[in-house]
Amino acid sequence: MLTRTASPVLVPTKSKAHVKLFTVQGSNFPSFLPKEVENIKDPFARRLATRIERLPVGFADRSIMSSCVKPLIQSERSPVVLLHGFDSSCLEWRYTFPLLEEAGLETWAVDILGWGFSDLERLPSCDVASKRDHLYRLWKSYIRRPIILIGPSLGAAIAIDFAVNHPEAVEKLVLIDASVYTEDTGNLAKLPRAVAYAGVYLLRSTPLRLYGNLLAFNGLPLNTNIDWMNVGRLHCLYPWWKDATVNFMNSGGYNVSALIKKVKQKTLIIWGEDDQIISNKLAVRLHCELPDAVIRQIPDCGHLPHVEKPNSATKLILDFVGEDSNNEAQSVFSGAGQNSVQKKFLGWCLDDPVTPFKNWQ
Repeated sequence: MLTRTASPVLVPTKSKAHVKLFTVQGSNFPSFLPKEVENIKDPFARRLATRIERLPVGFADRSIMSSCVKPLIQSERSPVVLLHGFDSSCLEWRYTFPLLEEAGLETWAVDILGWGFSDLERLPSCDVASKRDHLYRLWKSYIRRPIILIGPSLGAAIAIDFAVNHPEAVEKLVLIDASVYTEDTGNLAKLPRAVAYAGVYLLRSTPLRLYGNLLAFNGLPLNTNIDWMNVGRLHCLYPWWKDATVNFMNSGGYNVSALIKKVKQKTLIIWGEDDQIISNKLAVRLHCELPDAVIRQIPDCGHLPHVEKPNSATKLILDFVGEDSNNEAQSVFSGAGQNSVQKKFLGWCLDDPVTPFKNWQ
């Protein structure tokens, strides 16, 4: 049984380049988002941004208004919970989230404590244990069923840490280009605070963000790189972002290599064939060390397949989740129920999100 509520509408607009096909009608962004969200051009990022909410999550001695995208669909199957990578947000899932939802999956995109769009004006600790506890409390308050937990890059380490410590909450794992063999934050944890803050300011800088995108994605045009950078650093514009990030770095960060063999859940490993950030040799190592895992590679794809190749990533996830979901997904990939303009645009973007925005005006 599926139930569905109303969602923001993508409407066609005219463009000589045939790339500016949709905008979010009304641009009804939540008031708590940084005003710079209005500058983002990517229609999928804009649409997902309109759906971001803050939910109260009891944490330590307070309630944290915690940001996430809630599902439009409620299903009897296990919910899917999407994490994001280091210093990112739920907007990382702007292309894959709608595909999973259209396939009939109850899908959450959750911001990890210290990143994303939660209200951290009263800053809590943002160390590993606090991130885990916050995610557990959100799960216990709002989801309360075993989940399919999906983590890309550092989000894979977060997912492993959570699954081992709270096995009752996780049915299956999906790890995407997993950053799980890094030995915490190393010497960064020993830096003087002034130096740590200087490093964090650099982390937010435009040149470093643009360079990071060049490493993460294959053949990204400059105008797309700039827009994706604006999406990726939007959460960094909050006044508490630097304090939360320094707090995490000084705490030591994630070190989950010893936990990998303790994972009890069946796991899907997805890897971009052309990942320039993490060697695919580590994908093979991870596959060998996980007790129950399958591995799948996506060709012509870099570090973030759910951004660069969302159609391929979604098909792998649906196949792993189960046949029923995969059958329901056929209408998404065949374009059933879409008008001709929507079908052309969605097929174009989700096969290759980069191409439609090469000539963005």
